[in-house]
Amino acid sequence: MNGITATAALNNPRTVRAWYMFDWANSVYSLIIITAIFPIYYKEVAVSSGTDQVNFLGFTLQNSVLYSYALSFSFLVVAAILPLLSGVADYTGKKKVFMKIFVWLGSLSCMGLYLFDDVSWLNWGIICSILASIGYSGSLVFYDAFLPEIVTRDRYDATSANGYSMGYIGSVLLMVICTVLILGFDTFGFDSEGAATRFSFLLVGVWWVGFSMIPFALLPENASARKLEGSGSVWTKGYQEIRKVWRSLREQPDLKRYLVAFFFYNGGVQTVMYLATLFGTDVLHLGTTSLIATVVIIQLVGILGAWLFARLSQAKGNRYSLTVMIIIWIGICISAYFITTEYQFYALAFVVGMVMGGIQSLSRATYSKLIPDNTIDHASYFSFYDVTYNLAIVFGTFSYGFIDHLTGSMRYSALALALYFIVGGGVLFMVKTKVIRKA
Repeated sequence: MNGITATAALNNPRTVRAWYMFDWANSVYSLIIITAIFPIYYKEVAVSSGTDQVNFLGFTLQNSVLYSYALSFSFLVVAAILPLLSGVADYTGKKKVFMKIFVWLGSLSCMGLYLFDDVSWLNWGIICSILASIGYSGSLVFYDAFLPEIVTRDRYDATSANGYSMGYIGSVLLMVICTVLILGFDTFGFDSEGAATRFSFLLVGVWWVGFSMIPFALLPENASARKLEGSGSVWTKGYQEIRKVWRSLREQPDLKRYLVAFFFYNGGVQTVMYLATLFGTDVLHLGTTSLIATVVIIQLVGILGAWLFARLSQAKGNRYSLTVMIIIWIGICISAYFITTEYQFYALAFVVGMVMGGIQSLSRATYSKLIPDNTIDHASYFSFYDVTYNLAIVFGTFSYGFIDHLTGSMRYSALALALYFIVGGGVLFMVKTKVIRKA
């Protein structure tokens, strides 16, 4: 590797707090646009002649299937472009530049959803949804790559968990504000509940880009920049950085096994997060208030879950903690097949919340521990993590929608997710390094 020209001071509280704020900023997209308010709004607006069958670019599909396919496509795009971009970011040290580009893309696309007021704007709504998803997912690889540059290894688990907890708190706060606006729309001068809902999409975009200015200002600049040596552009050098990391994976079997395990179990986790609301509307026919209450339960319990499983990992190791959560996830998927009442859905949401934040934060921290200590190619290494992350979502959401399309029931889709967790848990057990397990 080519040497560091500027090194961030590790464990600086000011820098770490700034890193947390990026979770605070972007998690409102994950909650309001992906999980809660937008999916409910989408199901109400994306109807044609009183049916769920809609036309998109000449194809007629059920609206929920179209939505899951759109998400799959967005993550496929991110998986295709991130490796090269992360290589350039590592070579130039300009991770924050790419973070800014993706944040602006995502936040402006959220604002663009304001125009999606009826089914005639369906194409626009789906395109904005895709671009917002690309912006969100694209920014995460560069954000995640800062973790090993701002704290020492012994703080990875706690720092990652605290970041997710900040995201849960911030997203719940804005969702409460948006819910109040929607339920009391006439009090706040809106002519309909739909207008207030679309205004909430504007708020998400403003919140996202506004609070992102804090990490943009305070995270270290060019932590691993190096001078361009020899001939060729930064794009050529970026590609070479990715090849270098790819070749290094051959010598790290535990890292490769972990990525395979992560692919399968993360596909299940993210599919539940992205499509649980559609399950509530289509299968259990829950109303807006019930669905929003469910999401609040998941977010609030997620704060506790992230902290608890970070403590468990300190005591028993990351592999043990992840295995416990995967077993719980298997139970969740099987239970989803059988639930029939609103209160059963609430109970399941409580359990989901306990393991949602924990498995996401510990997955990121575990990967940080597995990458080589002496590397400066953090964005390139994390691009493989995030490509795996995004391909897993493509796999999960597409298969979920495809099974729903074939069987006409999301219950079978939920049951299939249990298989992904079983495979992921089995491969995870093959990761033997003591870095993520207690002797």
